[in-house]
Amino acid sequence: MLSQGEGIEEVLVFSTCNRTEFVVWGDATLAVNSILRLLTAEYDLKLREWNSFYRLLDEQALAHAFRVSGGLDSMCIGEDHIARQVGLAWQQARNAGCTGRFLDTILRKALSVRRRVRKETPIGSHFISAPYAAVQLADQIFGSIAAKNVVLLGSGRMGEAAAEALLTRGAQSVCVINRTESTAQKLVHKTSAQTPAFRTCAFEERWKHLAEADLIISATAGPQFVITAEHMERLAIERKGRRQVLIDLALPRDIDPAVREFEGVLLYDLEDLERAVEPRIGTRAGGEEAEKIVLAEVQGFRKQLMAGGPGPEVTALRLRLDEICRQELDSFRLEQGPFPKDQDRLIAAVSTRITHKIAGSLARELKGPQDPRAPRRVSAGF
Repeated sequence: MLSQGEGIEEVLVFSTCNRTEFVVWGDATLAVNSILRLLTAEYDLKLREWNSFYRLLDEQALAHAFRVSGGLDSMCIGEDHIARQVGLAWQQARNAGCTGRFLDTILRKALSVRRRVRKETPIGSHFISAPYAAVQLADQIFGSIAAKNVVLLGSGRMGEAAAEALLTRGAQSVCVINRTESTAQKLVHKTSAQTPAFRTCAFEERWKHLAEADLIISATAGPQFVITAEHMERLAIERKGRRQVLIDLALPRDIDPAVREFEGVLLYDLEDLERAVEPRIGTRAGGEEAEKIVLAEVQGFRKQLMAGGPGPEVTALRLRLDEICRQELDSFRLEQGPFPKDQDRLIAAVSTRITHKIAGSLARELKGPQDPRAPRRVSAGF
């Protein structure tokens, strides 16, 4: 749906544990408006929430793409997971026909810059991921987690990384709980060759195990809190003030921040971990060298990217087609409408798709001179 939005020629969407980004090639203003309209219509985005977004254009957007792919803009500098997530999102977008010459070239270059950064600087040689930071923090709080009862909620990618970290720190009693028990069993099976410490626990019996846990690490993909203040009130009665550490690795959050009000409860989320782990880029070893590489690559790459781009005639034609499409749609709505929301959106999407196909076909036939004002790539996230 987003690929058919006004002003959007190519688009990629990807999420990590602490960000969602829309990478777009197209008209900077129209593309951002299309993204915000979609989020407002589909996810009830409020006007006040727009302030949580950032928008980067041209060289700033390219530099951001290179930093993200290289793990330089991550909570844990140099992490390797981000490159795999970007690659997966890119493959999905290509399969859906949402990327083309420009974004494919940008993403290919971003991964190339990542390889150069990792080869020429110390970045990535000793990074610590969020799950490892979580377990390290718990180890510091308890002195050792080896003899502590641990509950791991969620067995996805973050859950697997947390399990590996617990294994490294010598945890001897880990209960893995997942809404789909077979998924939890797969995770336990991976660790069974190294230790019998991991076991699965039925989701329906989770409260018993949560009450017994000294450490709870939550990394589910649920849309709502899995532990609320009401839940903690129930657990607190059974624990009678005994200390319990909860670490929330999920985004959106798994654990209600209100649980901090309970006696003996220590809650840490991703922001807390960010403050606890190593300094971010600029102060970390290799940070300055990595930044220089990124900026140098951006300068040369932008010229290469814009070479052979659409000429002013094609750009003007595309804008004129968009304007005609909007005018005709407005007239059609006045004459035949109003239409149900879904139907109106479908009509607009079809009209936009036709307009873009016409503009794209003409762009291939009309190879105008290089235009330094060609459409810009946009990166917006929250």
